[in-house]
Amino acid sequence: MIQSMTGYGKATATFGDKKINVEIKSLNSKAMDLSTRIAPLYREKEMEIRALLTQALERGKVDFCLWIEKDAAETATPINAALVQNYYQQIKTLSEHLQIPLPADWFSTLLRMPDVLTRVDVQELEEEEWAVVHHTITAALQHLVDFRKQEGTALEKKFNEKLDNIERLLHSIEPYEKERVAKIRERITDALEKSLSVDYDKNRLEQELIYYIEKLDINEEKQRLANHLKYFRETLAGGHGQGKKLGFIAQEMGREINTTGSKSNHAEMQNIVVQMKDELEQIKEQVLNVM
Repeated sequence: MIQSMTGYGKATATFGDKKINVEIKSLNSKAMDLSTRIAPLYREKEMEIRALLTQALERGKVDFCLWIEKDAAETATPINAALVQNYYQQIKTLSEHLQIPLPADWFSTLLRMPDVLTRVDVQELEEEEWAVVHHTITAALQHLVDFRKQEGTALEKKFNEKLDNIERLLHSIEPYEKERVAKIRERITDALEKSLSVDYDKNRLEQELIYYIEKLDINEEKQRLANHLKYFRETLAGGHGQGKKLGFIAQEMGREINTTGSKSNHAEMQNIVVQMKDELEQIKEQVLNVM
């Protein structure tokens, strides 16, 4: 089963008074394009997180976010009371020595002093907490992969519809091929007999017609296109990681369709070729989303 590069996964867990949140988004990209936003406590594990994401997701433009939620009472920055008292005493002493008036609003003045509202606690990441975070990341990754598989199933259905349409259009060309040969023969002989009014060697004309019609023959193009359609289906069934290969096959299909159009020399056949190009263009657009 193929996978889409588009996906979304989220998981949460609790550890003590913390709520750990992991969110991962991915879009299509030719290679792995990973950007991360990680809470400061877990930044020491960034390389390990990147390796985990790259191994699981392989390709895509991936945005990873890991953050913590805590109770507002716990996260409020404490006021350093001892430092406030120290500043208060220093300001009073300076006021007395230098004869400078004391501030009218003590709180406003003191709270603006350096380090009064600076959190000084330093946290260390414990193995037990990291185990919870690692499990949460793995859960979010699994949700994203499941999302990609669902999108892949929808893409596979879309591809098969488009392949069926191209096959149907390819078969619809056949009646016009025989009609085209007769019309070419008739047009050339009419031009010789009626318009130019010249005598001609019918055997030589027959040889030239055969050569001309062989140059317009599209049997090889039809056969190659049929083979490419079959190969595309086989690659679809091959599992994920086939996006680039499907893109190459679609390019080959386009070459055969274009050559068929240039050789058609028939209005109805060219209309059919335009329809095939439209179906193929939709395949090419969606192939960009395949892993």
